[in-house]
Amino acid sequence: MKPAVLTGEHFMTGDVACAEGALAAGCLFFGGYPITPATEIAEHMAARLPDVCGTFVQMEDEIAAMASILGASCAGLKSMTATSGPGFSLMMENLGLGICTETPCVVVNVQRAGPSTGLPTLGAQGDMMQARWGSHGHYEIIALAPASPQELFYLTITAFNLSETYRTPVLIMTDEVTGHLSERVVIPEARAIKLRQRPRPKGRKDRFKAFQPGPNGVAPMAIAGEGYGIHVTGLTHDERGYPGMNAETQLEMMTRLTRKIQNNLDDIIRTESYRLEDAEIVLVSYGISGRSSLAAVDEAREQGIQVGLLRLITVWPFPERQIQELAERVRGFVTVEINLGQVHLEVQRCAGGKVPAILVGHPGGSVIPPEQIVQTLKAAF
Repeated sequence: MKPAVLTGEHFMTGDVACAEGALAAGCLFFGGYPITPATEIAEHMAARLPDVCGTFVQMEDEIAAMASILGASCAGLKSMTATSGPGFSLMMENLGLGICTETPCVVVNVQRAGPSTGLPTLGAQGDMMQARWGSHGHYEIIALAPASPQELFYLTITAFNLSETYRTPVLIMTDEVTGHLSERVVIPEARAIKLRQRPRPKGRKDRFKAFQPGPNGVAPMAIAGEGYGIHVTGLTHDERGYPGMNAETQLEMMTRLTRKIQNNLDDIIRTESYRLEDAEIVLVSYGISGRSSLAAVDEAREQGIQVGLLRLITVWPFPERQIQELAERVRGFVTVEINLGQVHLEVQRCAGGKVPAILVGHPGGSVIPPEQIVQTLKAAF
């Protein structure tokens, strides 16, 4: 039997680092369906979960996989699934169910080029807008974008912490390149890993309201079967969880669902700045493209171009305020991502036409080389 936290230095892929991060976060249930390039996460969880008395279930498809992790979470377990493009599409309806029922869980999308079957073994970042708006209705979502196996380990823990804190599904939007990349990963001592747990109810069980917000806007969550009266439904519901088929209840529920995210942006949004202090041009990037952008900054600086990097670790909610503040003092933005302009739309929106915003992107299948970014900078500025 191995411990949940494999303290030490390892050489592992991003997919395996993600699985180890989940175990370090206390994940005890994985429901999944194999799909390239995310299968290694499922394989590693299947091998490791018995070490910690956890459960792995291969479901019949991704719809069931998403449903299974919601059920496990309602039973009190930290739960996760992992998939890629087509499977992510199948999970969208139950992702919305998790948001509506405020059920914490973690969904990993190891992105590959699409649409449809696309390029199963080659990377892309083309699911970013699907992550934001793929389920139906209006909602808030949290999505993180790791740039290395080491970061996949830590951000998987962060994803669980955010999911538990705000009672909502959290997405890890990685990509095939990061998932299959093998690098050194340092896993700290278990006592050094800070974990958060979902808010728990107190007081009389017969007076408990399953969706009555606490001080930070998040309702305490009872575990199914421990005696609290709970009613869970995907229908519009009130603080008791009872359906309310009218506009007033819809407004009350949606206010609760959106404000618990919007009122806690400082806790949720994470970015990394590199040489931004005197930058005249800002690269905005994330995931594996953030690494290309980092190299491009140094190369461009050597050629006399005053450029810096804003790397998005949290992509959703989008760091609007940072882009808006930068737009007041820089000459332009360049978004670097492996799609034809998705997060770029947000950069344009937040720049508000004050400075130009240019895209360096392609539809997938390879990493964007730093030289291409530098060439764009030289041509445009």
